[in-house]
Amino acid sequence: MQFLRQEITFDRFVRGILYLSVAGIILYTLRYLSPVLIPFLVAWVGAWILIPVVRFFQFRCRLRSRALSVVVTLILVTAATLGVLRFFVPMMIDSITHIKDATLLYLQSGSHALHLPDWMDHYVAELLSALKVEEVLRENNLFNVVRNSLPQMWDMVLSTANILLSFVASTIAVLYLIFLLIDYERTSTGWIDFVPVAHRPFLSRLASDVASGMRGYFRGQALIALSNCVMFSIGFWLIDLPMPIGMGCFVGLISFIPYVQVLGFLPAALLALLQMAETGRSFWLIMLLVLLVYVVVQVIQDVFVTPKIMGKIMGLSPAVILLSLSVWGFLLGIVGLIIALPTTTILVAYYKQYVLRESPPSSPLFD
Repeated sequence: MQFLRQEITFDRFVRGILYLSVAGIILYTLRYLSPVLIPFLVAWVGAWILIPVVRFFQFRCRLRSRALSVVVTLILVTAATLGVLRFFVPMMIDSITHIKDATLLYLQSGSHALHLPDWMDHYVAELLSALKVEEVLRENNLFNVVRNSLPQMWDMVLSTANILLSFVASTIAVLYLIFLLIDYERTSTGWIDFVPVAHRPFLSRLASDVASGMRGYFRGQALIALSNCVMFSIGFWLIDLPMPIGMGCFVGLISFIPYVQVLGFLPAALLALLQMAETGRSFWLIMLLVLLVYVVVQVIQDVFVTPKIMGKIMGLSPAVILLSLSVWGFLLGIVGLIIALPTTTILVAYYKQYVLRESPPSSPLFD
């Protein structure tokens, strides 16, 4: 930290401007090359997530060979993905068919058979009539419905050039992922060679702390998102909402970014309309039940789940966690919500160590 206390001279000021200019040029170049770099960045994130699994197979399971550990990990991930798709895809197809039947029932029943507010019934009727929904939904084949409703998307999917480009990009990303996993340690630490020797110890430790913080944060957020999947699925099932598991998992997954699960309220409201069309229940009662599920899950998450998980991983109190999410979310939006907790933990720890001259932090991040 000695370089932070050095006197700012004109020479250092000019060099600082030059460094900022070079950084700006690098950022512009990265933005210009983003179509080419995206597969590499996706592979890097995948390698960063999967490297603990690779190390587990290599050292704990004693597979010895890094290449063999990578192959086993990729096979395991592929099998898990196919298993999840095998479980959810048939369920989603059945639910979509159920929604189709409910929509046809609404179109055939008319507004007098339902408890929809007059203004909303008039708006929905005009919208469905303009989109020719009833004519489209009477198609027997679900894929014909998609093809007839979205011809441009269908043409895009059938485009040989787009399919070929997507396949090539996916193949390149997979190759990047394999090479990064095989040589992850050397690749992830090679950047330090481009840093001046005097600054290497501090920046190396900072990078290590940031990586540990983000890893702990993502692990905690994954547990929170999983708990939200379960709670939302149970809640939607209890109020008899269509597609309860699919909708619950969707809302739970987007809750990986704190408070973004509120965006799932709109599709939940649309499913509530379909439930009303099928059962004839009061629209406002169903909406109240959907809102109640959101409120209950949010309270459980904020009061019990997040402080318990993140407090243990990050070493922050519940009040500081909520304050950190609020401040960083206000400053940087969604990005701020993602980096809020690990950034706050590192800032507090470094402030105590380098400014207050206290002992190194005891947070699990720095163990």
